[in-house]
Amino acid sequence: MTGRVEQAAERLKALGHPLRLSILRRLVQGPEAGTPAGELQTRLDIPASTLSHHLATLADADLVLVAREGTTLRYRADYGTLRALTEYLWQDCCAGGAADDPQPSPCCRRD
Repeated sequence: MTGRVEQAAERLKALGHPLRLSILRRLVQGPEAGTPAGELQTRLDIPASTLSHHLATLADADLVLVAREGTTLRYRADYGTLRALTEYLWQDCCAGGAADDPQPSPCCRRD
């Protein structure tokens, strides 16, 4: 496996948990400046320790960014990483796993 494949797999693994995907959805739908952890906890109705664990997993996968404002932690989606992940998936699909493959797979044809 290449480093790029492993990196994509780790990010997809982080998104593979329903609660983490719900957290990311809330962050994408939230304000550009980020959503306070307490607000995420309230909206998702989960214990702070559970939220902290899942936010750490998303942050370790570079899917979310965190900024401290005094005692408040604000989380927001890392759109650059999310875009790179989706572009990687489309590129890999379209190129059949090889960047120089001249025949795109059916997912990329614009017939």
